[in-house]
Amino acid sequence: MSANQTNVRLKALLAEAGLDPLDDETASQFEAYLSLFLRWNKRINLSSVRDAEGILSRHLVESISVARYLPEGILTLLDFGSGAGLPGIPIALCRPEIAVTLAEAQGKKAAFLLEAVRELGIAAKVHAGRAEALGTVFDCLILRAVDKMPKAVAAAVRLIAPGGWLALMTTDAEILRLQAAAGAQFSWMDPVRMPASERRLLALGQKINS
Repeated sequence: MSANQTNVRLKALLAEAGLDPLDDETASQFEAYLSLFLRWNKRINLSSVRDAEGILSRHLVESISVARYLPEGILTLLDFGSGAGLPGIPIALCRPEIAVTLAEAQGKKAAFLLEAVRELGIAAKVHAGRAEALGTVFDCLILRAVDKMPKAVAAAVRLIAPGGWLALMTTDAEILRLQAAAGAQFSWMDPVRMPASERRLLALGQKINS
């Protein structure tokens, strides 16, 4: 898929999802991200989704949707277990006012993130280690497809500032279990259904005490 084809297809998928198109500069950055993703995915298995169409529709459109649903006023965000940079890199591209930290413990994936940040020219930071080891708090923390997700959620909540947000990219089958793992200190908004999905959703909870 050429760069122009990528741009055209992403624009069409966003329209199908009821999302506004990207500006030209951001669209070009997503083209570069997809190209880099595909190259590295052949070597280190960033994702089980292998083809450009699947990455666009399954990963990028969902991540763009999440970026646009995140509340205003978020200045710092931690992508906990970032993997291939999803959704942290799309959030950094779509919401440049947010200082994004990509935390990834697997060395090869962290190397990909460092290359992606460099090539795309975004201001995101990469923490090549376990997110739990970070000594700061964030306005928002997001998790998607992390191993042992309930355990990760329970460990993550201390990294969220009072009044900050926990964002969970999850499914109907898992949402109640993950909300329970977060504990009683979160007030949850109604879940948002992900584009073109009957089961995937975004759950947003605000931390209501310190």
